[in-house]
Amino acid sequence: MPSRATPRPVGTVTRGTTNPNRLRRMDRWIAATHGAELRRATDPVAVDLGYGAAPWTAVELLHRLRTVAPHARVVGVEIDPARVAAAEPYARAGLVFRHGGFEVPAPRSPLLIRAANVLRQYDEGEVAAVWQRLCARLAPASGHSRGGLLVEGTCDEIGRRHVWVALGPEGPRTVTLATRLGSLDRPSDLAERLPKALIHRNVPGEPVHAFLRDFDRAWAAAAPYASYGARQRWMRAVRDLAADWPVTDGPVRWRQGEVTVRWEALAPRA
Repeated sequence: MPSRATPRPVGTVTRGTTNPNRLRRMDRWIAATHGAELRRATDPVAVDLGYGAAPWTAVELLHRLRTVAPHARVVGVEIDPARVAAAEPYARAGLVFRHGGFEVPAPRSPLLIRAANVLRQYDEGEVAAVWQRLCARLAPASGHSRGGLLVEGTCDEIGRRHVWVALGPEGPRTVTLATRLGSLDRPSDLAERLPKALIHRNVPGEPVHAFLRDFDRAWAAAAPYASYGARQRWMRAVRDLAADWPVTDGPVRWRQGEVTVRWEALAPRA
């Protein structure tokens, strides 16, 4: 009987741009907000989807997850087989590399899929189908768990500015903006790093545009706090912003240069 052909991975090859420590802001947020789910699992599997031309982000993800979940495992997935071969020398206990795409070739339903800078080259109209496919691969919710988490977003080349959407098996939950505060002139500087689902919606009449406009206004009103440092100014601006927008986190995360808002508040209009 002829052998069955290996299914072709779903997706297209990305540019593969990567740098060490580029995804630190996303990783810190994942460890802080999803660490309890990973710790409770018997065999927590995380996927670094589209890690790029070098495996630094997968190696770093394993290290950061194990600070909160010592038994976590990471599967680095790349659609370019040459990149998988180049990553093999970095494999170790708890870290393997697989050839694949949006079908996510993991040994079990992952508790985490991280897809950073992967959808940037896709059309906006393709995002919903990719999200649906990836969410279907997540570990399902159960009585004691909300299930797996998909974190999909975009950052600059050295990780100073990052925006991501967090999704569960049921779909989008939140949007997080994270930045190195010393590099920020105004919050709307982060608009260039909005994920594909939102970046083309930063126009008048769309919720994400109104959010960034209000954030800039709160930032301007908080200017007197700049004498205490950019962190204090950011925290005051976010506190004021939370009066009108459904901010889901608090000062502990704000101090990191973050703010998280419910997806429904920023979702594109139909």
